[in-house]
Amino acid sequence: MAKKPAGGWLFKEEPDHYSFADLQRDGETWWHGVTNALARQNLRKTKPGDRVLYYHTGKEKAIVGEMRILEGPKADSDSDDPKAVVVKVAPVRRWSRPVALSQIKADKQLAGFDLVRISRLSVVAVSPAQWQRLEELRDESG
Repeated sequence: MAKKPAGGWLFKEEPDHYSFADLQRDGETWWHGVTNALARQNLRKTKPGDRVLYYHTGKEKAIVGEMRILEGPKADSDSDDPKAVVVKVAPVRRWSRPVALSQIKADKQLAGFDLVRISRLSVVAVSPAQWQRLEELRDESG
């Protein structure tokens, strides 16, 4: 019997600020700095063990890897903002081929994906079907 695909989350970051390579080098980090109220709500819904896609913003605009939630969510003790929340993440793998936002936007199966619908949001849910489709796009020869 085929294993049911799991969904997860997508976190965005500017690679000039903190790239997937930085996360791989560090081994783990506290994900912080999320200020949008809806993105914070999403971050508060994460649980240890959840899968997370790592999306490079800026010029790259592509999913480049996968990470996992290790700890949290919890209040950000380093912030003056009482609503600030953090989670600890660790890298799982760099994707063999990045999946560009242009590919995602062009794919009819991903039309309802919050990455496309609410493009400014830095933490979005990824359904099992969306995750599977993103992996298919990654694995297609390009």
